[in-house]
Amino acid sequence: MAGMGPPPKPAGQRRRRNATVATTRLPAEGRGGRRAPNWPLVPDVVMAARRDLLAAAVADLEEDLAELEGTRKEASVRRRLETTQEKLAIIKAQMKAQRALEADLWRDLWRLPQAVAWERLRWTRDVAQYVRHKVLAELGDLAAAKEARQWSDRLGLSPMAMLRLRWEVTVDETAAKRAERDRDRSEAETPPATAQPAADPLAALRAV
Repeated sequence: MAGMGPPPKPAGQRRRRNATVATTRLPAEGRGGRRAPNWPLVPDVVMAARRDLLAAAVADLEEDLAELEGTRKEASVRRRLETTQEKLAIIKAQMKAQRALEADLWRDLWRLPQAVAWERLRWTRDVAQYVRHKVLAELGDLAAAKEARQWSDRLGLSPMAMLRLRWEVTVDETAAKRAERDRDRSEAETPPATAQPAADPLAALRAV
């Protein structure tokens, strides 16, 4: 009939003007104790390059020192060598600490409730990027600290970031109550410690 529009769409196909994004519920126990994924990133190439350059500089200065032994330039070259050796030792220590801290933080993060969402979204490399910047920040890199804060927001590692991502941590109340009952039962079945009779301080005197 003229003047009539198309028939209305079924309710399931209508666009809701005030539709909201559903909240993602994350279990408080996280991934259930499963191991963290394999570390996906290569070693820190910047730190490795600095180490290699310093090692080459040390080798060159050692050669120069051997050639200049007994000359007036010997003291100057020796000071430069000692300074470069110190820098090399520092960066080697930083790289060792970096590897250990990255491994620890990587393992700890995948125990969080947020790890359930990361796994679903395949954000393994994103989490690794956060770990790298966070560890470098802890080692004193201010630029890495800024990057770590940004990655933290993206990964939902703060209450505000979780709210923005619409993530919510939920507790399995049934499992929690069961664990509480088991704990109470275990405490009830544990026999109380038998009190030992107090020693008589006059017994030794009476025996004399």
